[in-house]
Amino acid sequence: MATSKLLLKLFTIFFILISLFSFKAYSQSNDCNTQSNNACNNKSKALPLKIIAIVTILVTSMIGVCLPLFTKGVPALHPDRNLFVVVKSFAAGIILATGFMHVLPDSFDMLWSDCLKENPWHKFPFTGFVAMLSAIVTLMVDSLATAIYSKKNKAGINPHQGDDVPVEGDQEMAVVGSAGHFHGHHHGVVVKEGAEETQLLRYRVVAMVLELGIVVHSVVIGLSLGASNNTCSVKGLIAALCFHQMFEGMGLGGCILQAEYKFLKKAIMVFFFSVTTPFGIALGIAMSTIYKENSPSALITVGLLNASSAGLLIYMALVDLLSADFMGPKLQGSIKLQVKSYVAVLLGAGGMSVMAKWA
Repeated sequence: MATSKLLLKLFTIFFILISLFSFKAYSQSNDCNTQSNNACNNKSKALPLKIIAIVTILVTSMIGVCLPLFTKGVPALHPDRNLFVVVKSFAAGIILATGFMHVLPDSFDMLWSDCLKENPWHKFPFTGFVAMLSAIVTLMVDSLATAIYSKKNKAGINPHQGDDVPVEGDQEMAVVGSAGHFHGHHHGVVVKEGAEETQLLRYRVVAMVLELGIVVHSVVIGLSLGASNNTCSVKGLIAALCFHQMFEGMGLGGCILQAEYKFLKKAIMVFFFSVTTPFGIALGIAMSTIYKENSPSALITVGLLNASSAGLLIYMALVDLLSADFMGPKLQGSIKLQVKSYVAVLLGAGGMSVMAKWA
């Protein structure tokens, strides 16, 4: 709990710092403070589509994130099996493409908009800068959270306490350490359990940080959809976002499954992932009368949030998901499994890249 609060505080400070850029927002054109007028803009027709979007995206998000959690009884989809690794690689490709093909380009478009003042927004690549800072901050949080968990474990605080999987062997390790010598069998057990404990800590940190990045991104895209009255674009967005939430949820669900949280923590993480995009849509509907997607303040705020979310998602996909698996002993010990996983990554990234045409 203390570590979770630390993560939230660090990211809150980070988002407050980047939001300080927005006070220099000035419009270059009066048209930038108004919604565009065309045949597709119809508020009364767009509202039913947004209600449909809330329901469908909520359902698909829940299915996606819960699917890995309900496969514990399916031997082929157990985290130790090859199929799980391939599916996880596919979902990691989805998350990677989300950062590169969806969130990052949107941020560039917003922060380079003609509605923003030439200086400073067109003089400096704020999107790349904020994405870089976000990746560095994510690395810091990732490292610090892992260190805190490790210190708690060494101090005798059992991170498994209250969770689904109890830890065995801690007392044996203490006895062995005090005795000063032990048999080879005991040494092997202790080393193995220590390695598994470290890996479990990493899984938990990855799950928390990934969830935070996805939640920020989900609220932003939901807000944009809810505030838009363009019926032509909303229809395509609904289908694209359902696909996006389904497979992004599978990636997060796989991380939650590997983290071996107790039921309450799993339920909380599933809840927040599932409701953030519908919440963003509802918030956008409520703010549709005052929220102008091409106003300078909206462009800067959403653009900076997208840039920070992109840096986080790209880091998590490359470092904590793909690199951790591909450089791990399981994939390093099987070229065939590596090839299958690479194909899965390309399929996931390719499918989400195609979705960039609509969302």
